[in-house]
Amino acid sequence: MILMKQSVFLFFLIFSLGGTAQNYPYTSPVKIPIFLSGSFAELRANHFHSGIDIKTQGVTGIPVYSVAEGYISRIVVSPTGFGLALYINHPNGTTSVYGHLKSFRDDIAQYVKNIQYGRESFRVDLQVPKDRFPVKQDEFIGHSGNSGSSGGPHLHFEIRDAQTEEPLNPLHYAFPVKDNTPPRIYSLMITPLNEYGHVDFQANKKSYPVIYADGKYQIQNNPIIPVYGMIGFAIHANDFFDGSNNRCGVYSIRMFWDGELYYSFKMDRFSFTEGRYVNSHTDYEEFITTRRRFHKTWIDPGNRLRIYDYVRNNGQLRVTDGNIHLARFELKDLHGNTSILDFRVESKAGQVERVKPPFNQLLKYDQTNRFREENIRIDFPEETFYDDVEFTWKEKPASEKFLTDIHMVHRNTVPLHSSARLSIKTEKLEKRLQEKALLVTVDTLTQKISAAGGEYNNGWVTGHIRSFGNYAVALDTVPPRIVPLSIHDKSALTESSRIRFRIIDDLSGIKEYVGTLNGKWALFEYDAKTNMITHYFDAERFELGKRHEFVLKVTDNKGNESIYEASFWK
Repeated sequence: MILMKQSVFLFFLIFSLGGTAQNYPYTSPVKIPIFLSGSFAELRANHFHSGIDIKTQGVTGIPVYSVAEGYISRIVVSPTGFGLALYINHPNGTTSVYGHLKSFRDDIAQYVKNIQYGRESFRVDLQVPKDRFPVKQDEFIGHSGNSGSSGGPHLHFEIRDAQTEEPLNPLHYAFPVKDNTPPRIYSLMITPLNEYGHVDFQANKKSYPVIYADGKYQIQNNPIIPVYGMIGFAIHANDFFDGSNNRCGVYSIRMFWDGELYYSFKMDRFSFTEGRYVNSHTDYEEFITTRRRFHKTWIDPGNRLRIYDYVRNNGQLRVTDGNIHLARFELKDLHGNTSILDFRVESKAGQVERVKPPFNQLLKYDQTNRFREENIRIDFPEETFYDDVEFTWKEKPASEKFLTDIHMVHRNTVPLHSSARLSIKTEKLEKRLQEKALLVTVDTLTQKISAAGGEYNNGWVTGHIRSFGNYAVALDTVPPRIVPLSIHDKSALTESSRIRFRIIDDLSGIKEYVGTLNGKWALFEYDAKTNMITHYFDAERFELGKRHEFVLKVTDNKGNESIYEASFWK
């Protein structure tokens, strides 16, 4: 039944992409040669990359154009995420997305600015009337930038299904991306999947470096690897595009066992609701410990991804027959460049030393779970895990900087798909300090802490967590810092067209900031990655050529507040 559903899904997928690509040509969103620094469905932290990243020659300000006729349907301005982003709906039922922009076209920018002043908010997410900004193919819409959570100047570009909002692989369309470079394979991982399984007579997984020699990939020294029991394979690989050294995601992986297909996936489309399943698709433990991302070729029971077009026996291999078996990995990109790894394993039983560590409670992946001890409560909703978890917990005495002991909540190498509700008992807390209490994660080696949210109520601090780790309760009583970059001695401007500040909070994070000129709200753009806010003087809204009274108020997520006041001539 699962395979039938996957096959039907794949049929409609290919039909949709193929028909659209043939009948509705797109033009390039930039008029410079396209080189990619990121690919569709590339493996990222807790998600798949939803588009392609187009290099902009290391600078911002490259003109950006609509890839087809349509209308601007959505405009987003955010200090994180895509930063400044435009969404254009097209008659063929797709939406093109342009993210991390530096600026919008003047009329679009004015439209957004008016709404920002009306709402007194820099951050806006606007559903735009269909007739407000119609666009033609190749019409200028803005300039490329580095806004939001961007790691450097580039254009993030997507094609989405307008009805489902699911991102589609843009390289199915005729964008001028050169690719004669096949994927590269770095290493193979073999993992025992049951209590009898072993690899090279060890109960733990083992990785094998892969080399390219004599025109093909092979495991270093070309060994016949002894295995036994139920095992699974995983592969560490990346794809590359011509003219770029950036590591990108692999489009297709197929695994064969003795010549028969056992596992296959292709990255044609996915749903944003599925994004966090990347932590099940890959070997999450390996990524946390070594930062290497391995594609697993077996499916966890709680993995609901729909990218797999064929999987036999969940990708698990029972190797108990005493024979030598031939395995093959076949990696392809969308332009047909192919890399192949052939290797051999031999079924060999052996005496393997196994250590079964103790655990507090077995948490089932397909049901709700609750954990209770005197000083801690955790509630796990159904489908929090991808497989059953032998959960461990213990308390560790903490220094006086914390209000509680440190709770060592399992291992951070096990992923959570959904948020868990964590409560830590916090006694003898003065009423004036209760609103300042929050959960924090703790590095037990350095004692460095990070905010994990939460609120105090009736002797407990409760919040929602998305990862295992070490947790405690601390106080945040320190207000944010305001660092002026354009005003000297609270009276003299050092920049003629703008005012800039850095706003920094050491724990709970910035909740809001409000700047006023002569008592009127002033728009400050916020770049969260640099902690920078900037106001550009606006002669249409503020009378210039006079002395101005300026106030900036910054509040963190625990209600701590800082105020900066200045008086200057502009």
